[in-house]
Amino acid sequence: MITTSWFFGGDGLDDAHMIRRKVFIGEQGISEADEMDGTDGACAHLVAYDDGGAPAATGRVMVTRDEYIIGRVAVLPEYRNQGYGLLVMQTLIRACFVMGGEQQVVHAQLAARGFYEKLGFTVRGNIYEEAGIPHIAMVHQGDCETACPK
Repeated sequence: MITTSWFFGGDGLDDAHMIRRKVFIGEQGISEADEMDGTDGACAHLVAYDDGGAPAATGRVMVTRDEYIIGRVAVLPEYRNQGYGLLVMQTLIRACFVMGGEQQVVHAQLAARGFYEKLGFTVRGNIYEEAGIPHIAMVHQGDCETACPK
């Protein structure tokens, strides 16, 4: 059974950081400085664990004055296409709604655009480069039940 745990601020992020380092730094070649940019302390982090308790996927929410930004969503290669990414996103979206954020933003890698569109996100703006990778800003304004059915 997949389980999830929340981590707030900078504490308890070893598993989230391990996943992000393997996916973003190891696989995608993003620099350590770009990935570990000093903003983790201002975020709520989610880690999904497999049925043996091993970390499999992660993501975070950063609340700014006017936005609920979901980011750093990553799934280890051996857990892809098994529902971990979907579970992480649905849990993060639901958390945003619980915190009062009826609109969520992702700064999606262009290659992941279709994944976010399936969750109800729509493009907001033009393609831009971040850490050497094409990205697109996307926004979700639907109700929680559309993206997060029970």
